[in-house]
Amino acid sequence: MNTQLQQFAKQQLRDGLALLPEEWQEKFKLMYGRSNGRRSVEDTVALDMEEVITEIPEEKLDWAMTQIENSIKKLGIIP
Repeated sequence: MNTQLQQFAKQQLRDGLALLPEEWQEKFKLMYGRSNGRRSVEDTVALDMEEVITEIPEEKLDWAMTQIENSIKKLGIIP
């Protein structure tokens, strides 16, 4: 994925996450911010969402976007 697409994907994540309840955002942090288990749950929850998004590997961006999109649909949120 080229840099421009990565930037677009990360912006879509930011925008989508902003629509979700805080508890759902925390779950997202735990899924993508643990650094493959090298970061504690407490440290992960304390991270700023921007840090979490920045650390998402390129190969996981598509799946992360799909998860956010499905969450928005599940909650019936219309952006």
